[in-house]
Amino acid sequence: MTTTDTLFRPFTLGNLTLKNRIVMAPMTRGMAPNGIPGARQAEYYRRRAAGDVGLILSEGTVIDRPASRNMAGIPLFHGAAALAGWQEVIEAVHGAGGRMGPQIWHTGSTRAGEWEPEAPVESPSGLVGPNDPRGQAMTEEDIADTIAAFARAAADAQRLGFDVVELHGAHGYLIDQFFWEGTNTRTGPYGGATLKERARFAAEAVAAVRAAVGPDFPLILRVSQWKQQDYSVKLAPTPEALTDWLAPLAEAGVDMFHCSQRRFWEPEFPELDGEEGLNFAGWTKKLTGKPTISVGSVSLAGDFFGAFGGQGSEAAGLEKLTARMERDEFDLIAVGRALISDANWVKKIHGDTAEPLKGFDAADLAELA
Repeated sequence: MTTTDTLFRPFTLGNLTLKNRIVMAPMTRGMAPNGIPGARQAEYYRRRAAGDVGLILSEGTVIDRPASRNMAGIPLFHGAAALAGWQEVIEAVHGAGGRMGPQIWHTGSTRAGEWEPEAPVESPSGLVGPNDPRGQAMTEEDIADTIAAFARAAADAQRLGFDVVELHGAHGYLIDQFFWEGTNTRTGPYGGATLKERARFAAEAVAAVRAAVGPDFPLILRVSQWKQQDYSVKLAPTPEALTDWLAPLAEAGVDMFHCSQRRFWEPEFPELDGEEGLNFAGWTKKLTGKPTISVGSVSLAGDFFGAFGGQGSEAAGLEKLTARMERDEFDLIAVGRALISDANWVKKIHGDTAEPLKGFDAADLAELA
């Protein structure tokens, strides 16, 4: 094999076959006026499809709940106008030979600048972090309505012609706030002392989505150990805890886990298998039996948190990635910042063009190009 051949093997998930193992990671862009995607978003994603990305995951797009977004420009995934915009997006992607799914989202009580939604923010316990109150605790009626909204959004994605759907259950947003004991102090059926108990909300959301889309439509769940509120958080400190957390979600209907970590090459449990041991996606695949997507600073020298402070990053080699892919530690690899700055990144690593990799320019976050 050449250096990147392993990234260009086809991959099948249910009734969907991808031409390669490369995923465009969902990266918040926040440039949808009034929450309505349109021609700019369609062209943005079309260019990545034309650049041979195997699977495109949209930026987070929110369900039909009051205060489900924390920035005014985040796109909606409900209402006739927004869904018509997403129809334009998927038609453009398919026209360029691509495959795509929306990342369905609720931001919970998280903050993103000064913008405030008109309705009070909601979360499991009215917390944005440990002992950090914001908004209101959800009632069981709120929870039921939210689960139903996730299912409606997924059904709309299927109806519009998307190829997969992903639920955002990571990074300290709503689903993840139910997982985390720091933001879920409930004593009722959606709380509890154990991670397995606190995963009930996510399991019910997954089951509702599965019922809405049927058995054959691929369903991805994005998860993370770390939170934007605290990068050091580790929900599952052992493989046993990881199984308790994720196995019920697999049973509820998840087809693939999208395992977010800051640097994909770092082992999840080095005390068990060493510094070259399995990463988060590798352990998740081993313990649940489900295929996984890994992600985290692919082909870049700098951590993605630097982007929030305006830092760019030089391009880096792919040796660590291809070594792990060759041993099938995980199945797909998601690429974020590199694809924001370079729509032809996939073609370049495949050798279809002699142009050099660009790295990441933080100024590109202000554009939708």
